[in-house]
Amino acid sequence: MAAHSPSSLLLLLLFLSTSGFGTVLSLKPASGPAEPPNPPVVRAAEAAAKDAPAAPPAAAGASQARRAPGWKLSEEEACREDLTRLCPKHTWSNNLAVLECLQDRKEDSEIAADCSHLLWNYKFNLTTDPKFESVATEVCKSTINEIKECNEEERGRGYLVSCLVDHRGNISEYQCNQYITKMTTIIFSDYRLICGFMDKCKEDINNLRCGSINTGHKDIHSQGEVISCLEKALVRQAEQSDQARLIKDECQRAILRVAELSSDDFHLDRHLYFACRDDRERFCQNVQAGEGKVYKCLFNHKLEDAMSEKCRDALTTRQKLISQDYKVSYSLAKACKADLRKQRCSMDTNLPRAREARLSYLLLCLEAAVHRGRPVSGECQGEMLDYRRMLMEDFSLSPEIVLHCRSEIETHCSGLHRKGRTLHCLMRVGRGGTSVDNACQSALQTLIQSADPGADYRIDRALNEACESVIQTACKHIRNGDPMILSCLMEHLYTEKMVEECEHRLLELQYFISRDWKLDPILFKKCQGDAARLCHTHGWNETSELMPPGAVFSCLYRHAYRTEEQGRRLSRDCKMEVQRILHQRALDVKLDPELQKRCMTDLGKWCSEKTDTGQELECLQEHLEDLVSACREVVGNLTELESEDIQIDALLIRACDPVIQVHCHDVADNQIDTGDLMECLVQNKHQKEMNDKCSVGVTHFQLIQMKDFRFSYKFKMACKEDVLRLCPNIKKKVDVVICLSTTVRNDTLQDAKEQRVSLKCRKQLRVEELEMSEDIRLEPEIYDPCKSDISRLCPNVAFGNAQMIECLKEQKKQLSPRCHQRIFRLQEVEMTDPELDYQLMRVCKQMIKRFCAEADAKSVLHCLKQNKNNELMDPKCKQMITKRQITQNTDYRLNPILRKACRADIPKFCQSILNKANEDTELEGQVIACLKLKYAEQRLSSDCEDQITVILQESALDYRLDPQLQIHCSDEISRLCAEEAAAQEQTGQVEECLKFQLLKIKHEPCKKEVLNMLKESKADIFVDPVLHTACALDLKHHCAAISPGRGRQMSCLMEALLNKRVRLQPECKKRLQDRMDMWSYAAKVAPAEGFADLAVQVMTSPSKNYIILMMALCVCVLFLVGLLCGRITKRVTRELKDR
Repeated sequence: MAAHSPSSLLLLLLFLSTSGFGTVLSLKPASGPAEPPNPPVVRAAEAAAKDAPAAPPAAAGASQARRAPGWKLSEEEACREDLTRLCPKHTWSNNLAVLECLQDRKEDSEIAADCSHLLWNYKFNLTTDPKFESVATEVCKSTINEIKECNEEERGRGYLVSCLVDHRGNISEYQCNQYITKMTTIIFSDYRLICGFMDKCKEDINNLRCGSINTGHKDIHSQGEVISCLEKALVRQAEQSDQARLIKDECQRAILRVAELSSDDFHLDRHLYFACRDDRERFCQNVQAGEGKVYKCLFNHKLEDAMSEKCRDALTTRQKLISQDYKVSYSLAKACKADLRKQRCSMDTNLPRAREARLSYLLLCLEAAVHRGRPVSGECQGEMLDYRRMLMEDFSLSPEIVLHCRSEIETHCSGLHRKGRTLHCLMRVGRGGTSVDNACQSALQTLIQSADPGADYRIDRALNEACESVIQTACKHIRNGDPMILSCLMEHLYTEKMVEECEHRLLELQYFISRDWKLDPILFKKCQGDAARLCHTHGWNETSELMPPGAVFSCLYRHAYRTEEQGRRLSRDCKMEVQRILHQRALDVKLDPELQKRCMTDLGKWCSEKTDTGQELECLQEHLEDLVSACREVVGNLTELESEDIQIDALLIRACDPVIQVHCHDVADNQIDTGDLMECLVQNKHQKEMNDKCSVGVTHFQLIQMKDFRFSYKFKMACKEDVLRLCPNIKKKVDVVICLSTTVRNDTLQDAKEQRVSLKCRKQLRVEELEMSEDIRLEPEIYDPCKSDISRLCPNVAFGNAQMIECLKEQKKQLSPRCHQRIFRLQEVEMTDPELDYQLMRVCKQMIKRFCAEADAKSVLHCLKQNKNNELMDPKCKQMITKRQITQNTDYRLNPILRKACRADIPKFCQSILNKANEDTELEGQVIACLKLKYAEQRLSSDCEDQITVILQESALDYRLDPQLQIHCSDEISRLCAEEAAAQEQTGQVEECLKFQLLKIKHEPCKKEVLNMLKESKADIFVDPVLHTACALDLKHHCAAISPGRGRQMSCLMEALLNKRVRLQPECKKRLQDRMDMWSYAAKVAPAEGFADLAVQVMTSPSKNYIILMMALCVCVLFLVGLLCGRITKRVTRELKDR
């Protein structure tokens, strides 16, 4: 090639005189919108192009003599035919217009090989021609001085123009910018024309077989494919697991630099330009080229069905390059340039330019600034939003995902490449926790952090589309794009407004958000100060091995429920936010990373079949004792928090909403729940508003509370000091309750000056005891020994309302020994403290208010018994009172009043019975029967006699209250007194029947019991209700002055019966005569067995005064006779002495 170097001044004059040349940029390219007219400096370039030499077809590839001035490409024979066929005639006179026309021809339009070589040599000579360098030197004089690299470039080899193209983003001079822009279209039509590119990538092109750098070996217009091949290799390299470098570092930098330089105008990316010309016309016809606008438009339509696969692949490759170097995106680099500098996001200069995750670094750095409240321009935030959405839509843009999740994608997610579905598929598999490699899980977490969908749900296209209907109905009051949308969706999880597809997408995303507290922007905003102070966290995009992101939220919620005494509490706003999130995430154990990590094995072992909503946590709580220590600790901590704030269990709160609205709305409205809401639900567990789901949930929580006293917040706070002092090393709540209640009971019985259990603890202890009495499952020491009895005797009885306990009481005789023992102990406690008798208190609730409102809690049953026969007494309550009376009479230990009154008489008269008794089994009324006999003998103390009188009066009306009579006379009652026994009202008719049928009773024990009744009736008329009723008027008239007791009133009536001057009521007279006959018969059937028995019969006889008088007369007569007999004897003795 001949030398040709006119002076710069001549070139400048030529540049100034070429305003008449045809404009190139005014021509409409084959696939783009009209451009504005080119400025004078571009026309100077065109003028210089006229004189640019070209190699003739015959000597392509060799240096040729330059053409004469005014030479035109259209005059060359090699291109004439193609020019005529492809280019408008008005372009023929302008070499640049011809070049642009032939370069941008339709893809299916071929040109002759000789023409291609001619064009390439023309362009190559054009870029190295001193004229163009001279023009650049004059037009860009100040720019060259400012750009050190360009100022130092060697002149005459085309490097100056290439350097200016390389730095065109820094060119502020208008004319220089226009000139370099025009030169760019020439340079980027072929990789070999880019300064230094051929030298840096020659070896890689050959190794990768991306094409040849030899002229004439390949169609010049396919050279864009060479760069495309290198770009794909670069992307592939980032997605491979081995460390082998497919492309040298200097070529990598060159490739990325070429991509950066072509980021302004999509025409400069020759491969993408040809691949997307039709799609550009289809989707972006009205979008002007420049500033990366066409790229953005095509990116936005990449996943449309109408997008060609060839263009989609080219766009994906470019997006992958952007993910490696954000500067490949012109709009992002320009919009965020100042913000990157302001936020100090510049990369370390020692790091390679093509470092992976470069875009991720930029996003993380700027997102950190936004979350911290630092100013980031709206334009930059808009660009960030676009690229965050881009990352969420196409997983392949993240080389880490492609590299580490390849097997998971092939196994679970093949064929789901569009609209973020593959990514959500991976998230779903990752949420499963078992089939995802740790590296893949980590890559997913990193991508979610980079994209930050928690800040704007719209970034996640799959979630946005799935949840659109839910957002429009349930969250329409929240501004579109607000972070609270995700919170709103979580609040409606598992509700009727939620759709299944949205539910799945939401949980998949929340799984990863829950593993990094910073991904919830509201939480981060309100708690970043608390997290730094209490949990030692670092910046938004910084991590710490001591406090990984997934552990920060656990740290926060542990501090959220601390008391003032414990110190180091959260701020009010942070605490409310932590509680809000905790309420939402408690719906699924997978949203608690600490719990899932520690309990993975236990979940598989114990809860593999518990897959419904909320069942996994319930299962872990049920198997608390079986869990490994690490899992048991985290489940215990969460359960402890639930006891303080039951709203953490959102499913339970939803199920119990009807009850809460009617009965618990006051405590539910409190911002701070300290166990009051659960206590209210327990108290109203059997209201009509209570549904099955709520009842089951409340009972479940009550059962869980039994495992550890810490799980009952109010009990823990009221009694923790007492537990540490009095019940150390005891953990189970039921054992703690027993320990404390035993202490209280002992202090009470011993009349201790000061109770060892504090007052506030005693009050809460009472609440816990009452709650436990409602369900046998809440008292494991009873439930466990009675499980087999429950399934055998009460299979269809509900546990609630103490129904199961009542069933076992009724079947007491058929219970196994251990269960019988526990039920007896329970009854002993209930009789001592009737308030713990849930069934009695429930059935008789209104009657207690009516008759016993002022009675002491421990005297409630005694009060009810006194009012049992009141006409206002409720029949159901009356029946329940009778049941308790029957129970009390089976054993004196079940009657605390009797036990106290007769504590001296029982061991004195009934020790033989006590010696044979077992500690925890009933004596079947033997001790009471013993006391009754002593009562008939009038040998009891006054207090004990009063209590036995009450028992005799009660049992005389109802034979069921006499256990011994029931045991020995059951056959006789059913045979001789069936009609009386079947009567609804028990008024002593069964006893009366047995007395009249005494002659027919053959069973000796039964006969003995009836005779005992007759003996007892002699002692006092009050123990014979039938006689007392018949003679009530006569008692008032004839025996009013006689005090009751010790048979005095009965003796009065008998004397009145024998006194002919006294007229008794016919019914009374008849009943008294019957009693006398019965007593006479009883005396014959059962004569006195000894002097003591005879004395008892005399003393208890209504005619005892008469008998005693006769006996006294007999003694007097005997005394007188004795005196006389004694004189005679004395005389005889003296006479004998005289002898």
